[in-house]
Amino acid sequence: MTNVHVITGGTGGMGKAIAEALDKEDIYLLADVNEERLKQTQQELNDKGITQVHYQTVDITDQENVRALAQKADSLGELKSIINTAGLSPTMADAKRIVDVNLRGTSIILDAFYEIAKKGTVAVCISSMSGHMVPKEGPYSEILKAPLAEDLHEKMEPFYQTNSGAAYSFSKLGVLLIVEDQAWRWGQKGARIVSVSPGTINTPMGRQEASQSEQMKMLLEKTPLQREGESPEIASAVAFLVSDAASYITGTDLRVDGGTVANLK
Repeated sequence: MTNVHVITGGTGGMGKAIAEALDKEDIYLLADVNEERLKQTQQELNDKGITQVHYQTVDITDQENVRALAQKADSLGELKSIINTAGLSPTMADAKRIVDVNLRGTSIILDAFYEIAKKGTVAVCISSMSGHMVPKEGPYSEILKAPLAEDLHEKMEPFYQTNSGAAYSFSKLGVLLIVEDQAWRWGQKGARIVSVSPGTINTPMGRQEASQSEQMKMLLEKTPLQREGESPEIASAVAFLVSDAASYITGTDLRVDGGTVANLK
């Protein structure tokens, strides 16, 4: 059967670059909240020789939406990868919404696509270098591993205190912890689960953050490679992790941040 790649946030700069970096002969299912952007992205990929592109409007915080996406993926062929690039940055929403999309949404996606995962399937969760800027071990660690709990916000609010930047960092740390925590579960199917932590990347979302956040400007100044990253540099890392060349890599994170986190440490 033909390999199917599902890319959430598929209309973003990173999502499109990932589709372009994978096998043009495979099937692609793009998911996003805006149908017009999905249609436009489908056409852009078609123009680049990626012809088997499907799409579906999805709110990743809605379990029924995500289950329907998984069902459609299963009908198209054999799931090779589920790549979750959908997310909100600190200037895009309030703290609660950021946690809902970045953390709860990730968990909802992983639960739904685990059901159709097969030997060789790879789940790639886009985290962030910000997830590495919160101590990994803390009184919040176990809370973050169970983001579908009804009292998630009640338990986490004392840590991020309505601050969207802090909520973003905690949500992305949660992604890192979930990937580690679920490696055994996915491994029982012969499937892998990994995360990628981008640094300051030249995408519309990245540019919005850089223009409105003094902290982002500071982080760029502290980046050893002295520049922003580009979407294809994230895409090439994802393409490697999805490929058979990475067949013994699971339960871990790959930082693609120009050395920012290493320098800050």
